[in-house]
Amino acid sequence: MFDVTVTNTATKGPCTRRSLLKASLFGAGAVGFAPWMRPALAGGSQNRGRAVIQIWLAGGPSHLDLYDLKPYAPVEYRGPFRSIETALPGLDVCEHLPLQARIMDRFAVVRSLHHTTNDHVAGTHWMQTGHFGATAPRPAPTHPSAGAVISRLCGPHQSGMLPYVHIAPELNIDLYTRHFGSHYLGAAHAPLDVRSPFPPWNKNDLKFGTPELAPVEGLDVARLQNRLQLSQQFDKIGRQAETAAMLAADTHHRQALDMLANGKARTAFDFTREPEEVRRKYGLHPWGQGALLCRRLVEAGASFVTLNTDSSSNMWDNHGGLERYLKMILPLYDQMLTALIDDLWQRGLHREVLVVVCGEFGRTPLFNNRGGRDHWGRAGCALLAGGGLKSGTIIGATRSKGEEPARRPVTPGDLLATLYHHLGIDPATSFTDFTGRPTPVLSDGTPLTEFV
Repeated sequence: MFDVTVTNTATKGPCTRRSLLKASLFGAGAVGFAPWMRPALAGGSQNRGRAVIQIWLAGGPSHLDLYDLKPYAPVEYRGPFRSIETALPGLDVCEHLPLQARIMDRFAVVRSLHHTTNDHVAGTHWMQTGHFGATAPRPAPTHPSAGAVISRLCGPHQSGMLPYVHIAPELNIDLYTRHFGSHYLGAAHAPLDVRSPFPPWNKNDLKFGTPELAPVEGLDVARLQNRLQLSQQFDKIGRQAETAAMLAADTHHRQALDMLANGKARTAFDFTREPEEVRRKYGLHPWGQGALLCRRLVEAGASFVTLNTDSSSNMWDNHGGLERYLKMILPLYDQMLTALIDDLWQRGLHREVLVVVCGEFGRTPLFNNRGGRDHWGRAGCALLAGGGLKSGTIIGATRSKGEEPARRPVTPGDLLATLYHHLGIDPATSFTDFTGRPTPVLSDGTPLTEFV
């Protein structure tokens, strides 16, 4: 996370250029920049303005009650909601998604997403990394998330901005979000974690927790610039012995000062800069303002932003009372996603920004005795929109009861390969893991040709 700390003035050891530089920049109350800031400070990017916004429906959204309704299935399968027509011919959606229905021709709807685990954490890991990882329930991460890979290979698409941001509620944050991390890519490519208010219908607290972006009391840019000038004087000593590593460190410090001076990252979090009309269109609730924050971040230069809509039960993880909970949250979800898509199109950002909507799995076709649906990895759904790619298409289909793909099965690897294609990343690119072995970004998966 963005770490601004006051450090001790004392330095020990021989008086070398390295120690002097450390004393001048990090002593007497200087700023300590966490490792994940390094790609943000690299300046420039390989993706030429392209970015991804991921709307993560944590808990497992019911494909059968959102985008793959089965109105002719037996009553115990088809669910409580009526289907309505959309702007995309051949696609009906839930009656509680009327705003999305109007713009569904801007989406590619994947109806045959599937894998083989019913565990929340294993499913999240698979969807976020493209690798199954382990068969044990709630396994530890084995690979970096897509956001971390994008941070490593692309950085931000504007200098001075953060490459990867993860917005999520506080509840169960460690258990359900550790698979959004960087694993063997290291802390330099972990996301900035932003804490959002909870529950999603909360209208009293719309503050997002970003204390790491606030300056330390008594530490201003002028003071930091004095430290930099002192370091530049020491630069003249032993210039011929200057190493590439020290030059790179100097560059990071200069750009770090620029980030604090210009406040690009902090500015992106300032909703007061948005017209009230825009804020209300997204919805004055955590999901709506979270989606608006996603747009502000990618517009400012972030390359990958996740809005994690849940990390507790009873939102998308409807083991009981599915009808009641979906009636509460679908209008919020419908408003925020529609506003985000409309906003990207109106601003012309849809040509560069790809939006993906998914969760870790779907829900069981058969209702349980508590009026809910349980975990179901064998069938699920996803939405894709923007990125200058094709829209208005339905990819795949499930069987008559929604239990598994009937045609064009799509894997987590296929979905991630599509994201990487958008950003110009070769999924065969390898990194060295903790064991010293080269490990590819994806071991399987191909981009969705219907979309790209």
